[in-house]
Amino acid sequence: MPADAMTVVEKPLSTWELLYNWSFFRKLIILAALALAWEIYGRVLNNDLLFPTFSATVSAFFANVMNGVLPERAWGSLRVLLMGYAIGITLAAVLTALAIASRIGTDFLETMTSMFNPLPAIALLPLALIWFGLGTASLVFVLVHSVTWAIALNTHSGFLSVSRTLKMVGRNYGLRGPRFIATILIPAAFPSILTGLKIGWAFAWRTLIAAELVFGVSSGSGGLGWFIFENKNMLDIANVFAGLLTVILIGLVVENLIFQTIERHTIQRWGMQA
Repeated sequence: MPADAMTVVEKPLSTWELLYNWSFFRKLIILAALALAWEIYGRVLNNDLLFPTFSATVSAFFANVMNGVLPERAWGSLRVLLMGYAIGITLAAVLTALAIASRIGTDFLETMTSMFNPLPAIALLPLALIWFGLGTASLVFVLVHSVTWAIALNTHSGFLSVSRTLKMVGRNYGLRGPRFIATILIPAAFPSILTGLKIGWAFAWRTLIAAELVFGVSSGSGGLGWFIFENKNMLDIANVFAGLLTVILIGLVVENLIFQTIERHTIQRWGMQA
């Protein structure tokens, strides 16, 4: 057989195939389809008080962005969220470190997660109001509860799943204490840790919006949840949907920009995920 007959010919991909292989493009198609279905249903229903169209929602969204209301409310929510999220991560790290260091620490973490992880953070709102009053402190309290247990549970599970061989390699290199955790345990368990961070973020975000719907006013202004509540009372449903759209957009940005960037530069680069 001639040598030329054995040559493998690579067919160049079309523009559509190149775009379709890009996950961001596929997600845009899904979002466009959902927006189209939203617009069609809104026009068929023809009742802006019940279900405004996508175009009316987008118009209300940009109007509130241009007048500065939505950016101010979004930042108010995110500021509180970041405080609660940071405290929750810190507390989860302390609990996980205690669990790794001793058996009593493990028992303590397992007992606490069994007790408090199933407890909805929103159920603590009455206590938060009594203990901390109306304002940011109460919001941070329920956020810390919603974040801590999910992150601690996933981090501890990730540490337990690290192979004994890998741990022995670290011991043979003389790694002990914080160096052993930072060099061996955290990289090996990072898929579970990142999953915990994602779950903690999702819990915190929805808990914050729900809490703001109840008592989200602090120092004369509120976050996105309070924006939605105010406009519901004024029967401005387009603005209600604009607030909900803002919540969704922030969730999409955090998940598809921040967390996927972290995943791409850690888990995928380390060859821990296909």
